[in-house]
Amino acid sequence: MEVKQTEEKCEENMRYYKEAYEQERQKRLILVNKLADAEGRVADLEQKLNRIKNSTFWKLSKPFRSMIHWMIRTKERVARYGNVKGIFRKLQAKQIEQRAKARYGTAGFPEPDEMKRQQETIFPKKIKFSILVPLYNTPEKFLTEAIDSVIAQTYGNWELCLADGSDGAHAYVETICKQYQEKDTRVRYRKLEKNGGISYNTNCALEMATGEYIGLFDHDDILHPTVLFEYMKAICEKDADYIYCDETTFHGNSINNMITLHFKPDFAIDNLRANNYICHFSVFARTLLEGTEVFRTCFDGSQDHDMILRLTAKAKRVVHVPKLLYYWRSHKESVASDINAKSYAIDAAKGAVADHLRSQGFEHFEITSTKAFETIFRIRYEILGIPKISIVIPNKDHYEDLKRCVTSIIDRSSYDNYEIIIVENGSKTQEIFQYYDQLRQNPKIRVLTYEDEFNYSRINNLGVSAAEGSYVVLLNNDTQVITLNWMEELLMYAQREDVGAVGAKLYYEDKTIQHAGVVIGLGAHRTAGHTHYRVSSNNLGYMGRLCYAQDVSAVTGACLMVKKEIYEKIGGLDEDFAVSLNDVDFCLRIREAGYLNVFTPFAELYHFESISRGLDDKGAKAERYNQESERFRKKWRNLLEMGDPYYNPNFSLDRSDFALKIQN
Repeated sequence: MEVKQTEEKCEENMRYYKEAYEQERQKRLILVNKLADAEGRVADLEQKLNRIKNSTFWKLSKPFRSMIHWMIRTKERVARYGNVKGIFRKLQAKQIEQRAKARYGTAGFPEPDEMKRQQETIFPKKIKFSILVPLYNTPEKFLTEAIDSVIAQTYGNWELCLADGSDGAHAYVETICKQYQEKDTRVRYRKLEKNGGISYNTNCALEMATGEYIGLFDHDDILHPTVLFEYMKAICEKDADYIYCDETTFHGNSINNMITLHFKPDFAIDNLRANNYICHFSVFARTLLEGTEVFRTCFDGSQDHDMILRLTAKAKRVVHVPKLLYYWRSHKESVASDINAKSYAIDAAKGAVADHLRSQGFEHFEITSTKAFETIFRIRYEILGIPKISIVIPNKDHYEDLKRCVTSIIDRSSYDNYEIIIVENGSKTQEIFQYYDQLRQNPKIRVLTYEDEFNYSRINNLGVSAAEGSYVVLLNNDTQVITLNWMEELLMYAQREDVGAVGAKLYYEDKTIQHAGVVIGLGAHRTAGHTHYRVSSNNLGYMGRLCYAQDVSAVTGACLMVKKEIYEKIGGLDEDFAVSLNDVDFCLRIREAGYLNVFTPFAELYHFESISRGLDDKGAKAERYNQESERFRKKWRNLLEMGDPYYNPNFSLDRSDFALKIQN
């Protein structure tokens, strides 16, 4: 009897799983067909567009179109701020940048008294820097300027290791190097039997090195005279074993002819995987090499990205010196000028990132170039299993907003294993309760009731406590899904053991950006603010940062995914922040617990911000916001004083567009 019951139970289970499998297969087949149809329509439209672009009329009308586009852009800027403020702010930012270029060029070099002070400084550690330079047919002017910039260093315990692979037609390279060597014994020179490329030549330079720290210097670039002094401070004060600084590209005969100023964040692993933002001037403890070579020849063209990924993974203390101390010369043969000058660098960079990801235990990932730049990458991580996701949506009235939000989730989400938990709080209208009754017919949707006074944190905590999923999405009722695989894009990061909260890219109705990551200390209240605020959806962002996933201090709770385990581990949202800053506080506590917070631009939604509860800029609401801001500043005083690690201190905290600080 028991055997028969067991067999019947097994058959019942088998039928259930077969039916579930068939349902899932059918759903996926429908999605595949929809995708195929969409791709077909895209192909048709591309053909039509190409025919238009190749027509004579299109070519002749280019001046007229350019004028129309300029008028549209101007109208958008004016509309964005209600007046000509947008244009004024753009012009102001340009002026600030021009002033900054003057400040960070030769005008920023130390005065004689400061030079003397640095030269006479005695550090608690005795460190020699070995600066490796691979030479190959280096133009005479570039070579002498590079060597002179090392000799001019205010910290004097260095050696310059020059490995020369130049051909016979450029014998002057050897002559110049030996002349410097005769004048200064810190200059070391080796003529190579052949030119083996950047990796080989640099590794040959390493064979000459006797220093405790290794620095990598291109043969056509220039160092700021205080860079080694600043790095020595980082070693002695912060025990740094990998160091980098901010940099600029320049052209012509002077470093004052700056093209792009690159002010970098502190160490951020997701940024680095997607984009070699560290680049120059990398200096590291020789012990990190563990007897290996600096560069691997199989990654020539992107050997520095490979090296940085390998060594920072081993480093105990990666330190960013937020000062512009490296000048990267742009000329027709340099990568600084055009990546196509060395097109093989694209494949090499993808290979370097792939090798790094495999070394960190990742499998079945995909690396593709983005519209920002060929070597700025989108990384798709494997999603493990099909975990259940609980979407928690607080709501009061606002039938149309909630319906738009829920409908978009149901109709536009490719991920199927989810539930929606709506937390009702004080609604009055009959239509919303009728809508709740309709929603209850869907087995994926539940409606909970919160009967106390409004407290956004408490409402979400109630919703999460009832969640069945192992992952939770906090979602505002005034959002609307754009990206079909938005849940997958968030989940691929939330699944990682080192990640806490993951946030999406959110737009206003006019497709300008509402959220692309949160910076602490930003804004008039000096609490937190959104970067790239009100920027067009077509904008690439500062140094391409709107085009790749990156580490941030916080993301908005309007769309935030986190493991339920982590949510509960850190105590959920702090109910002392009843309305505002609870999401930022939550993310900072996640950081305190040792996790990363990630913003991904590949999960996109509309966010019709604050239409549910109104803005906090008048009367009692403004007073409440001021009180919560003061509470936030007090709670996180130390972090605010240190500054956001993912936002360079050279940027203004009064603007969200990465404009530089105004300095007198």
